[in-house]
Amino acid sequence: MNKTGYLYDIRYMLHDAGPYHPEMAERLSAIHKGIKDGGLLEKVTVIPASRADLKWIKTVHKEAYIRRFEEVCLSGNSHFDDHDNGICTETYETAFLAVGGILDTIDRIMEGELNNAFCAVRPPGHHAEADRAMGFCYFNNVAVAARYLQQRWQIKKVAIIDFDVHHGNGTQHIFETDPSVFYYSIHQHPSFAYPGTGRDFETGKSEGTGFTKNSLVLPGQGDGEYQMLIQADMIPAIKKFDPQFLLISTGFDAHGEDEMSDTRVTTACFSWIMETIMGLAKQHTQGRIVSVLEGGYFIPRLPELARNHLSILLNG
Repeated sequence: MNKTGYLYDIRYMLHDAGPYHPEMAERLSAIHKGIKDGGLLEKVTVIPASRADLKWIKTVHKEAYIRRFEEVCLSGNSHFDDHDNGICTETYETAFLAVGGILDTIDRIMEGELNNAFCAVRPPGHHAEADRAMGFCYFNNVAVAARYLQQRWQIKKVAIIDFDVHHGNGTQHIFETDPSVFYYSIHQHPSFAYPGTGRDFETGKSEGTGFTKNSLVLPGQGDGEYQMLIQADMIPAIKKFDPQFLLISTGFDAHGEDEMSDTRVTTACFSWIMETIMGLAKQHTQGRIVSVLEGGYFIPRLPELARNHLSILLNG
């Protein structure tokens, strides 16, 4: 059995995106309930959040953007940069806690205390650009984690696998000229095609050409298409890149019951995806994985999905 961490902190629920917003605190309550009711809390190391040092946020985001984010939150505004990005006065600090908890989790893995971990954080991050909030995201959690691995722990090659149903535009753009970070995304396109990026011809730029890979799933497709694309695109790409650490942008919104997409992925297929990723981690990263929560909005299904996800990390 792996030594698995579970980053969870009740303060992540202080971020309030507004009434009827899909990115609600109840998402985290449902995830935690599934993990608790599944008897997993006794088997994992529960990690509390701590506030990230500003210097790590600045490895990804421009200082003027960070300052503007703070000012808008403290001003009492209800949104930031776009009406989709609901905020409250606690959003700024909660975003720092999300990043800080992930960085603490990385430390525990790199120090040998843990093999892998699931980070149940809010707000999510993969849409956040270097200087713009997008798609419910303010700080790009996985992007900061990748830079932290490189600068704090001298990890030279980091791979990011993103199976949220929406393309992680922020993550791709932050690393598109960087050959030391490989970004793979499988997502729905077109229809519900937020944010409209992530076409298959987007493979990186300049020195980063060839270090971005996008797999596009048509509306109405489900397990068969996901399994075919992961086997044809993701597995060979990760094997070729041979990363030293895997970061996962974990979104459960491709599920057939989630109204945020038109894809039809089943609960069983989500388990298959994670089992496949675990196999790659055993081959390339000594099992080192940090999974970071992104989307997933159908509350009744989240307990089961999160329990299965953490169980796979724990049991390999």
